[in-house]
Amino acid sequence: MREEAVERPGRFSGFLGGVRLIFDACLFALVLLIIGFIVFANSIEREHAVPQQSADGIAVLTGGVARIDAAMKLLADGKAKRVLITGVNRTTTTEELKDLASQGDQYFTCCVDIDKEARNTIDNATETSEWVALHRYGSIIVVTSNYHMPRALAELARVMPGVTLMPYSVVDNNVHLDRWWTYPGTTKLLLSEYLKYLPALGRLGATGLARMLLSGGRTGPADMPEP
Repeated sequence: MREEAVERPGRFSGFLGGVRLIFDACLFALVLLIIGFIVFANSIEREHAVPQQSADGIAVLTGGVARIDAAMKLLADGKAKRVLITGVNRTTTTEELKDLASQGDQYFTCCVDIDKEARNTIDNATETSEWVALHRYGSIIVVTSNYHMPRALAELARVMPGVTLMPYSVVDNNVHLDRWWTYPGTTKLLLSEYLKYLPALGRLGATGLARMLLSGGRTGPADMPEP
């Protein structure tokens, strides 16, 4: 007599199959995470490039002394009308900020606004959006460190969908981007920034989707900065 075919359990059937499925999914997610990190680290700007076009304003996100100097140089070169320095420590004085600028310190009286409320990049974006809305700007140059720029742009784009963002990356010589994997300090910094960038990217995508659904799929010039 012909023997009846014996059904073999599927790879993902039963309790062990479920565990295997979860393990495979976690392994796949980890591989994607590692690949994404490598792409992120290798895509960071190695050199700063001065924007060819002028903008309405300049927003500099504090966190490195060279950022303020770079922003004031751009203002002195006529690249914008006004500067916002956001995230300044509450105990820092205007005179101390002037000392960080190698040129353009004379503009602090007329053309520089100082925000001392922001405590993180999300706050920076909120304060900048209010500043942009107040002055009715349509474009700004964003000044921050090169490794921080992707996250800064994501947070700013989330709250200012109708504003043109022009990145100006400040290169930190202490962050070794060439062969970064051989420098533990740089690798740790980049990994930390990458893990913060992913949620920022998620918030940007979710906000964009919500706007599209609320507007019935219409996008365009009607989008204005959030107050």
